[in-house]
Amino acid sequence: MLLTRMVQLNQKKLSSMNSFSNRIINWYKNNGRHDLPWRKNISPYSIWISEIMLQQTQVKTVIPYFNKFIEKYPNLEALRQASEDEILAQWSGLGFYRRAKNIYKACRVISENFNSKLPTNINDLESLPGIGRSTAGAIMSIAFNEGHPILDANVKRVLGRYKKISFKTENEKQKKLWLISEKLTPNKESFEYTQGIMDLGATHCSKSTPSCDLCPVSNNCDSAFKEVSNKVSLRKAIQKPTVKLNFILPHTKNEILMHKKQASEYWESLWIPIDGNEVKIKGNQKYSKIKVNHPLSHLNLDMKIKAFEIDKKYDLDSNLEYKWIKKSKVNEYAMPTPIKKVVSAL
Repeated sequence: MLLTRMVQLNQKKLSSMNSFSNRIINWYKNNGRHDLPWRKNISPYSIWISEIMLQQTQVKTVIPYFNKFIEKYPNLEALRQASEDEILAQWSGLGFYRRAKNIYKACRVISENFNSKLPTNINDLESLPGIGRSTAGAIMSIAFNEGHPILDANVKRVLGRYKKISFKTENEKQKKLWLISEKLTPNKESFEYTQGIMDLGATHCSKSTPSCDLCPVSNNCDSAFKEVSNKVSLRKAIQKPTVKLNFILPHTKNEILMHKKQASEYWESLWIPIDGNEVKIKGNQKYSKIKVNHPLSHLNLDMKIKAFEIDKKYDLDSNLEYKWIKKSKVNEYAMPTPIKKVVSAL
């Protein structure tokens, strides 16, 4: 009798799992965002680039940058020919620039260790710079149609609500969600399921106003049609530190003086103005003052820039990696968005 009951429970559990994945798959086929650019002419390369861009960034923000990037570097061979500076310049404005640096590094590894082809093994994918378990799972599922669990922010929200898990620590929550994702991910139609659950989290199962009436799995969801917890929004906002920066920006009629920032907690390898304490201005001492406040994910930048208009450029007595950049060529260099705006206005 006990054995029969256990079999029934296991069958019910399996049925629930199949029901969940099948409903997600069918929903995606009819309602998914099939028009996203990386879902057209799908290749392992384009899926890799899109998944890296989508880390910590919304779809609507990524689309124009993805199109521009793929137009410039349509395949691995084209990307392999690019320098890190060129890739960073193409990335300029999208933020989280370490992702672009990781793409450059991963491309080198792929060329040297994988015969210039994106690995088709999940462990090999995870060995590449910038690719963790979830990103590797997404690439395997979408590019190669092999069932691997993923756990991006949208999927976390869907699964967390569907099973309404309880947890004491963030680490415990992560482990539980991975287990759920593993159990619910199907071996067949992985392409449709993976994109479907991501789309569901981005659309109907939104952070603050979920549309449970439109959700394909709401009838089995432990949180459906219940008031959404506002714990996240009510949680005391973390005060980000503010970094005060004093820049000088010498410029002639046609050129500006910039330097390449070295490793630090922000804007690594990007071209920015020079610290006012690093060098002395030669020539005209008159300047215009520019104030810029720019929030980053982990801190705020409070910038004061002195823009000196001088007659001719000069060499610096400094160890900085600096360069006089033609104003007409600014878009060919990787610069933070607020700096590029300042330069464009000179």
